[in-house]
Amino acid sequence: MTTNSRFSVAVHIMAMLALNKKGPATSDILAKSVNTNPVVIRRIISMLKKAGLVDSKPGVKGINLKRGPLAISLLEIYEAVKVEKETLFCLHKKPSQECLVGANIHSSLHTPLNEAQIAVEKILSRYSLKEITRPITKKEMLRISPYISNV
Repeated sequence: MTTNSRFSVAVHIMAMLALNKKGPATSDILAKSVNTNPVVIRRIISMLKKAGLVDSKPGVKGINLKRGPLAISLLEIYEAVKVEKETLFCLHKKPSQECLVGANIHSSLHTPLNEAQIAVEKILSRYSLKEITRPITKKEMLRISPYISNV
């Protein structure tokens, strides 16, 4: 799974946790909403837990946010699920060194892709989880969601 999809799934999980007022959510419930396998959810939850964003206790079923949605930035979620040394833009492996372009494309792309990565992270730092969940709470469908209750 790439950082991009891990990130969007992680934000989905975090939004579900932020909006669920019933109590701790389970990986099965989260998996149904994301439409994926609970194992995928548990892996991402493990990353979020390691980053200090969610809490789950042994013997207690379910996951909760450790802080309120206003206190969690999208950058924190992104960093939690980013695999070390992984960047938003991946370079293709082993271009031909016999070709002028192939031999130089990685070094030519380094600066613009690095600047783009920094810009994306700066923008993500400006948004909180609350700003992501706010428009969701305005949707009529939320009131009839089988996955979230007591919102």
